[in-house]
Amino acid sequence: MNFKDIATVSGKPGLFRVLKPTRTGVILESLDAKKAKLVAGISHRVSILADISIYTLNEEGAEPLESVMKKIEAEFQGDLGLDSNPDEAELRAFMKHILPEVDESRVYVSDIKKLISWYSIIHQQIPEVLQASDEETEEKETE
Repeated sequence: MNFKDIATVSGKPGLFRVLKPTRTGVILESLDAKKAKLVAGISHRVSILADISIYTLNEEGAEPLESVMKKIEAEFQGDLGLDSNPDEAELRAFMKHILPEVDESRVYVSDIKKLISWYSIIHQQIPEVLQASDEETEEKETE
């Protein structure tokens, strides 16, 4: 499984595994203990995590969500060190620590909360997705 197989549905909490497409949408399964199934049709706004990016101030203008989550995993291994109910300043400091070039005017506190929530779900349910692939490890070693 990878970030292309994980989706979020607008208005629904949590993350979903993409099972298979249908004629009118896609069949999803929640990434929690319930494993509830959902048929997302045209009326649902489904976003694949591989297509989501975080705004930055660098030349590219955005950092893929997958690389941000892998940075979080590499540094924190699941223990983010945040309070159970962090305030805005703590969330922004966390984001700035992970992604120093983050565009703070376009990345809202609610976005940071979603990032942390999604990271926690993935870390608990499918941690292998957060591990750096062999190709990424080789690229870093050659640089």
